[in-house]
Amino acid sequence: MFLSLRAEVEDALEGALSTLDFPTDDLGIEEPPEDVASVLASSVAFRLAGEAGAPPPQVAGQLADEIDADELTYVSAVQTQGPYLNFLPSDAYLADTLANATDGSYGSLPDREESVVVEHTSANPTGPVHVGRARNPIIGDAVANLLDFAGYDVDRHYYVNDAGRQMAVFTWAYETFDEDDLDEPPERDRIEYDLVRYYRKGNAYLENAPEAEVEAAEAEIESIMQGLEKGDDEAYERVSEVVDQVLGGMTECLARLPAEFDEFVKETRFMRNGATDDLVDRLTELDESVYEEDAWQLELEDHGIDKNLVFLRSDGTSLYATRDLAHHEWKFDNYDRAVTVLGEDHKLQAKQVRTTLELLGNETDQLRQVLYSYVNLPEGKMSTRRGTGVDLDDLLDEAIDRAREEVEDRLDDRIRDDELDDADIERIAHQVGIGAVRYDIVSKQPTKAITFEWERALDFEAQSAPYVQYVHARCCGILEEAGIDPETGMGDVETAVDADLLETEAERDLLETIARFPAVVDEAADDLEPHQIATYTREFADRFNGFYRECPVLADDVDPEVREARLALVAASKHAVANALSILGVAPPRSM
Repeated sequence: MFLSLRAEVEDALEGALSTLDFPTDDLGIEEPPEDVASVLASSVAFRLAGEAGAPPPQVAGQLADEIDADELTYVSAVQTQGPYLNFLPSDAYLADTLANATDGSYGSLPDREESVVVEHTSANPTGPVHVGRARNPIIGDAVANLLDFAGYDVDRHYYVNDAGRQMAVFTWAYETFDEDDLDEPPERDRIEYDLVRYYRKGNAYLENAPEAEVEAAEAEIESIMQGLEKGDDEAYERVSEVVDQVLGGMTECLARLPAEFDEFVKETRFMRNGATDDLVDRLTELDESVYEEDAWQLELEDHGIDKNLVFLRSDGTSLYATRDLAHHEWKFDNYDRAVTVLGEDHKLQAKQVRTTLELLGNETDQLRQVLYSYVNLPEGKMSTRRGTGVDLDDLLDEAIDRAREEVEDRLDDRIRDDELDDADIERIAHQVGIGAVRYDIVSKQPTKAITFEWERALDFEAQSAPYVQYVHARCCGILEEAGIDPETGMGDVETAVDADLLETEAERDLLETIARFPAVVDEAADDLEPHQIATYTREFADRFNGFYRECPVLADDVDPEVREARLALVAASKHAVANALSILGVAPPRSM
C-alpha cells in the first residue's frame, strides 16, 4: 500500500504545483522522522520559496489548500508543519495493508517481464571456499533473491575459470603426483579437500624443485594452456576432470549457506565456440590497441584508466579478461540486464571491462557491478595456494555449534510450552547459526570492510539474525496457540477482520511498518542493496516487540473482535518478516 500511497501523493502534488504554475520536476518527497504522524512528507516548499516570493511555510500552506484529501484513497489529510507538507494515512490504507499482508507472498512485486543474470561467487576451482571470499556468495545470493522478489526473471550464474594457468598447474599436478607424494591427509572427507592437496604440492614443487625438472613441468603446463586455446578436446577433458570434481565439492559447501546456481558457465565455452578469437580480432582493430612488452594491449589512459588492458600474450594465448569480455557480450545477447558481484580487488578490472565493452560498440547501461570488501577474522589474511586460513565450512560448523549451545542454554527460559527434541534443537541450531553468519555479512554495506565477531552475530538480544528470527518464531507461536496454521496465516479465520480496531500507537506503527515492505523491496532492488532489507527487518522487529509488550492478543480480557484484528496483524507480521528474511537467505524458524 505504501507504493500506492506514494503514487497518490505524487499525483496530488504534481496537480497542486501545476495549478499554481510551479515546476513539477522535483517533488521533494521523503519519509518523515519517527515523531511525525505522517507516512510521507514533502520539502518542495523550500525549493519554491524564491520563485514564489514567499517564505516556505506560506508556500506549503498554498499547496496544502490545493489538495483535496477527500478525493484520495490512502491519504486522510494533508497538514503543514512549518515548511513541510505531511500526508497522513487513511483508514483504507491500514485496512488494505492488513488484508494484503495476510497473504503469504506479501511484499513481492508484479512481474516486470525483464530478465536479469546475476553472476556471483565464481571462485577459482582450486580448493575449498574460504572465509575471505564468503561475502561474494552471500551478497550475490541475496541480490538474486531480491531481484526475483522484486519481479525480475532471474538466472544465477557461476562463471568457472577453467582456462587459466592455475587450472593448467592443477591438472599437471593431479596427473603427476600420487597419494604417497602428498604431505598430509585431507582436512575433510569431501573431494575438493582431497584434490587441493595436489594443487598445493604442485605449487611447492614449482618453487623448490631443481631447475631442469621445473622447466619440464612448465613445458607440460604450457602445452595444456595451448591445447585449451586451440580448442583441443583432450586438453579440455583433462582439465575438466579436475575442475568438475573440485567444483562439485565447492558447490556442496555453498549449498550449506545456501547459495545455489542455475548454470555454471565455463570460460572455455568462449574459447571453443570461437567467440574469444573473434573478440581478439576486433580488439586489435581498435585505435587504442598496441603491441608492447610482447603482448597486445589496450591503452585506456584517455578513458580515465591508467593501466593498460592486456588481452593477448605473445604466444597467442588469451587472458581471463579477454574471455570475460566475450562472456559479457554473451550476457548482453541473452539477458536484458547483467549484474556481477565482485571483490574490491577487481575494481580496476571492472572499469577496464566496462570501458572496453563500450569501445567494442556495446551499450553498458544494462551492466551493474556490485563491489564488496572482504570479510576478516582475527586470524588474519587467508591464502588457498599456501593452504592456510579458515575455510567457509569451518566457519559454518562453528556457527552451528555455538548456536546449538545458545539454544540449549535458553531452553529453561522459553515461554512456549512445546517440547523440543534433539532433532528440533539441531534444526534450530542450523537455522540460527547459518542465519547469523549470512545476516551479519549481508546487513553491512558491501563496500565497508567487516570483521566477523561471534558475540555480535549470535546475540539474541541485539539487532542480529537471532533477534529478528525470534520475532518470526513468536508470531508462529501466537498463531499456533490460537489454532491457526502459521503457513496459511488467517486463512482459517472465517470472521471479517476490522482494521479500525487497531487503535493503539503500537498497532498502527507496526501496521505502517508492514505497509512499507514492498516499497523497501522496490528501492533495494533498484539500488542492488540487500542490506536495506536487513535494516528494515531490525526496524520491523523493534516495532513488533513494542506491539507484543503493549497489546495482548490471546488474553482472556481481550475483546473477541480486537483479538481477531490483532491475530490478523500477527499473521501479517509473520509473512512480512519471513519474506524479508528469505530475501536475505536467512531461515525463519517456526520455534526457537
